[in-house]
Amino acid sequence: MTYRGNPTCGGQGVYIQYLSRALKELGHEVDVLSGPPYPELAEGVSLHKIPGLDLYNPEHLFKVRKIRDLSSLVNQFEFISMCSGGFPEPFTFGIRAHRHLRKQKKKYDIVHDNQSLSYGLLGIVRSGYPTVATIHHPITVDRDTEIAAAGSWLCRMKVRRWYAFLTMQKRVSRKIPKIITVSECSKRDIGREFRIPAERFRVVPNGINLDCFYPMNGVRRADDQILVTNSADTPLKGLRYLLEAVAEIRRERKIRLVVIGKPKTDGVIEHLIAELSLGDAVRFTGRITHEAFARHYAEATMAVIPSLYEGFGMPAGEAMACGVPVISTTGGALPEVVGDAGILVPPANKSALKEAILALLNDPERRRRLSEAGLARVNNSLTWRHAALKTVEVYREAIDAHRRF
Repeated sequence: MTYRGNPTCGGQGVYIQYLSRALKELGHEVDVLSGPPYPELAEGVSLHKIPGLDLYNPEHLFKVRKIRDLSSLVNQFEFISMCSGGFPEPFTFGIRAHRHLRKQKKKYDIVHDNQSLSYGLLGIVRSGYPTVATIHHPITVDRDTEIAAAGSWLCRMKVRRWYAFLTMQKRVSRKIPKIITVSECSKRDIGREFRIPAERFRVVPNGINLDCFYPMNGVRRADDQILVTNSADTPLKGLRYLLEAVAEIRRERKIRLVVIGKPKTDGVIEHLIAELSLGDAVRFTGRITHEAFARHYAEATMAVIPSLYEGFGMPAGEAMACGVPVISTTGGALPEVVGDAGILVPPANKSALKEAILALLNDPERRRRLSEAGLARVNNSLTWRHAALKTVEVYREAIDAHRRF
């Protein structure tokens, strides 16, 4: 179950889509409970829609579509909380999901929560369902990074208000018997931030969707083109350090940067590009199809992941699956994903990024070796089948523990 499930919403939607498909392919019956926007699911995976106000939908941003939608107390809370700068979706989804399961005649073997960590989840546990939850990474890292980047006390206050749901998530996570997380780094950091004992965690790395990310034959790879997948104006993604490195490299040689994504209009990144005079060297693609994604990787000389922190590091795995040499920071779990199949540099360090980029630009043979090593690493350990098999092990452990009590 997930409070929002569309893959375009971010990594949580991708997780739901591909893990549910891989579980189905292993022979399990899978139902997904999701709030809007709803996930795209494989054939044979059932979707149970848990409607909410969907207040962050661009088609009716911050607005209620029909006034009668405010007739319920849960919807009223969701709207008022949003108006006051909060993010109520995990809380209200949990209430609705609990109500749905109470009315549901079908009895599930296990309930798997995808980081809603809402009070309603505790009601589901009390209803007698064996329950596990996935926490991808400690959201406290996002909050603290945004607070540090905020320009005024008012902006800092707004960030704190938005992340107020973390109080609920910390309390709920401490009462869930089994927690799945995607890396040893996330396990340590979540355990510290949420005060959860290490023995309650099970590490199950994410998979890479090899249907969408693969080496594309017949496409000429450029000699001077960097690719980065980035939520451009999110400080945690570290794009500013890559831009600063590219600006310094341009003084020595020609280089181009393609950013899969779109910056905020008149935002920090747009201003930085203008300040560094990079307008002719940086291209943003906006939202693109999976086919276009694979082509961009095929054209790139290298992929760079400049994040300050990643709970897993899906862009690194996707680049390696496409046979692209990778430069990554050591932020969070990225070294666990990249291993010895890429170049690792410290986060928030433009000089280290510059040196690594120049080293790869000047060494085609090293690029070839890293490309082959990354592809082998993904195929041998980072597919969704691997993730599903390990997830089923956690399910069985949780079900057995539930039966003993």
